[in-house]
Amino acid sequence: MKYNKSIMLKLINEHRALHDELKKLKSEMGLEKNFAVKALYHSYVAEDGPYMKEYQDLERL
Repeated sequence: MKYNKSIMLKLINEHRALHDELKKLKSEMGLEKNFAVKALYHSYVAEDGPYMKEYQDLERL
């Protein structure tokens, strides 16, 4: 499974918890949006993360 920014953004838009975490990463850590989205991917999707199934479903569309 590869990182795809557009799929990740769709996933963030569908899940309020991810959206809130994105805002938190951007404000508290001072990350740019692209880096924060990639950090969310590695934390919540990659390697059997809690949102991996939803990400894979969006990948198939």
